[in-house]
Amino acid sequence: MAIDYIVDYPCVPKQTLGTEGILERLKGQERARAVIELFRRSGDTRPPTEMGFEFTRAAADGSEESQVIVVQHLLDFAAELRPLEGHCRGCPANRTGAPFGCMGQIKYPLSGQGEAWLLSRLPNVDETLLWMLLRQGIKEFNYDGSTAAPLREANSAVFAEQRASQRALGELVVNSNQVFEMVFLVGHIQPNHAGVLLLFFGAVTRRLEAPEIMAMGTMPLAAREQIPFQIGPEPDDDATTAELKEFLYALYLAWQLGVPLLLDV
Repeated sequence: MAIDYIVDYPCVPKQTLGTEGILERLKGQERARAVIELFRRSGDTRPPTEMGFEFTRAAADGSEESQVIVVQHLLDFAAELRPLEGHCRGCPANRTGAPFGCMGQIKYPLSGQGEAWLLSRLPNVDETLLWMLLRQGIKEFNYDGSTAAPLREANSAVFAEQRASQRALGELVVNSNQVFEMVFLVGHIQPNHAGVLLLFFGAVTRRLEAPEIMAMGTMPLAAREQIPFQIGPEPDDDATTAELKEFLYALYLAWQLGVPLLLDV
């Protein structure tokens, strides 16, 4: 289980197989490789044509449907991506340089370290304008964490920590449920919201004039290219923190290109 995200930049692969079609094939390929590795570790040398596993899918009505999946079928399905890989070279939405690098994921459960890192990036009261925008956004859009709290309480698969951490920003106290809600539970992230989030988490410089800060969502694309991404990996990053940084870079690319960042949470 994971948060899947995609820079919604139009391209030949998406036009050919659809965004969901590409994602299904990539997930199937990853699942097939994991199953093969598991079989090999147990000493099973059968070819993928003879390997199978039971996959259970939950329906909207709460019922479950199980079926046996042959590993080779997943590999064959994923092979349909290969003729399209060349279109990914040089694509401005490709954050990794690898085929289909416009897509990524943050694996569940989110670690407490990763959640604390996101909280630590929020503007403090001495960054007056951004702090006021954060306070205003939380109030206007009712980011009270109520949509994230049930996930933490009922589903330990989403969060590693049972209690939300919090940070005092002057008179404003923000917790990690509110941050998760603000970032991941508002639907696909449009460029206007992306620009604000990049500022809130310090993914781009905050040394901008007030008019530039207020116009992040409507800034001309050529001007966005002049604002660099400024978060990099650190030796003590855990897996969640590293994946959150990759997510913010994808968000930055989507903002630069003026396209949404699609989410499947």
